[in-house]
Amino acid sequence: MNRSNVFRWYSRFRDGRDLVEDDERCGLPKSTRTQVNIAAVDDLVKNDRRIASRMIAESLNIPTDVVLRILKEDLGKRKLCASFVPRSLTPEQREERVASSQDAVAMADADKRFLNKIITGNETWCCAYDPETKRHNSEWVGETSPRPKKLKFQKFHIKTTLITFFDSQCVVHKEFLPEGKKVNAEFYEGVMDCLLKRI
Repeated sequence: MNRSNVFRWYSRFRDGRDLVEDDERCGLPKSTRTQVNIAAVDDLVKNDRRIASRMIAESLNIPTDVVLRILKEDLGKRKLCASFVPRSLTPEQREERVASSQDAVAMADADKRFLNKIITGNETWCCAYDPETKRHNSEWVGETSPRPKKLKFQKFHIKTTLITFFDSQCVVHKEFLPEGKKVNAEFYEGVMDCLLKRI
């Protein structure tokens, strides 16, 4: 203990104090991680799984860090974001997918070169330029020369769609979407014609 605390405690004991525990104080108790609060947090989470820890803390009048410890350590909870799925399939659609997958497995078993005959495709956004790093743009200049300047590209003006088709060996066909065109049925028909010629 430091010197001032020793003097303060000495004066308290000289005046008749005989306890070393802290005096009662108003406000939140030191430990709010009780069985009652654990049960209350559990009930709130069961009623609304999206409830925020801040809202639980406000409704039970306990600190947020205690709520988080109750959720993680006592209740074994963790918060996960929902994953997006393209669509919800009907039971019939699921059965069709299983059937087509079984057909593909049967064809692969019958023909050992089956996977080499598959061509798949993908579309992605890409920049129509090769971005340079800071190191690429650095120049040797004199002591009094001003810093060289480089304009930032407006990327949304020079982004384009790249359509690629590839098999198990290499890229079979690639095509950039021409400026001003949209990917629609008519455009894709032309892409498929080019792909068939490459095949």
